[in-house]
Amino acid sequence: MVFGLVACGGKSPPASQQNTETSSNSDSNLTFFDVTLEQADEVGRPIWKVRAKTAKYTKEKQIGQAESPYGELYQDGKVVYQIKADVADIEQDGKQLFLKGKIFATDPSNGIVLQGNELEWRPKEDLLIVRNQINGTHKQLQAVAQEARVKTREQRMEFSGGVIANSTDPQMQVRTEHLIWNIKEEKLIGDRPIEIDRYKDNKISDRGKGNSAEVNLKTKIATVSQNAQLELLDPPLQIASNSMIWNMNAETVTTNSPTRMFQRAENITVTANQGEMKIPQKTVYLKGNVNAVGQRRQSLRSNTLTWYLDNKLVEAQGNVTYRQIDPPLNFAGETAVGNLQTENIVVKGGSSSGRVVTEIIPQEKANRR
Repeated sequence: MVFGLVACGGKSPPASQQNTETSSNSDSNLTFFDVTLEQADEVGRPIWKVRAKTAKYTKEKQIGQAESPYGELYQDGKVVYQIKADVADIEQDGKQLFLKGKIFATDPSNGIVLQGNELEWRPKEDLLIVRNQINGTHKQLQAVAQEARVKTREQRMEFSGGVIANSTDPQMQVRTEHLIWNIKEEKLIGDRPIEIDRYKDNKISDRGKGNSAEVNLKTKIATVSQNAQLELLDPPLQIASNSMIWNMNAETVTTNSPTRMFQRAENITVTANQGEMKIPQKTVYLKGNVNAVGQRRQSLRSNTLTWYLDNKLVEAQGNVTYRQIDPPLNFAGETAVGNLQTENIVVKGGSSSGRVVTEIIPQEKANRR
């Protein structure tokens, strides 16, 4: 390590800037004043500059302890991060720079500030690593984690280890073990189990989770995949599917794969090939192999179903079959309207025939079953 010297071949600071501390080995411990630590690339462009009021250099440990260090990290001769600390241990080997202490790193282009206890700059890899109790702040996102890796050219940041990220617009919190932030695209990507809490007026309104997710902070749309689940608090409803699109701005949830919806209050479960929930209207639209089952195992099957949660009303269309256990009844028709929970259902025939097929199962026959 070269400390207090220009690393690309400069000369030592003048004697007035150096002071040898009292030591059993006077060459072992040195104190420098108003020092600058620099490193350049092959064509002479700077890749880092660190200045400090004072710095202590211990030859055996190959470590320089700097007081109030501050400086810049460069890429293609341009500043990509500004760094500062109260006190820091500094190491350099010409290929990378390592700082240890309470460190702040700021991206001047977008205002991102990373705070941690270790910083490593690997210019050949376009990689900045901040470790150990990370706190990242930005006008769009605030995050805590154990480590942040910044790919400076790609403008991509990866948080790992107990990640909790909060965004203000949309107002939400994301929890996972690994989160990628594509800064330019304004996207969050979680490739591990992830939980998302959506807030309204500083109170949780919806909770989503899945094995992976992508959140577009610009459009406010979250795509939750692989064992996706969403729990709405108003109206109270649980939605499960392999994949769902959660539009936080429009307040809609859309699933294009087999879906299961459960309303605990009425104890009603509805399954279908796909569905859409309009949260403000408290209305669900389901299509394809729809099957709604009530708490007494009464069921309503159809091609499509509209479920009005506020009015506890369902409207079914296409190949409708209603089955009731007690008393045992079967109805078939083209449309049905009613309250599934109270078993008050009206089934009607199609417009062509107007026929409704009714099967009345005698009680004795039902008992033998």
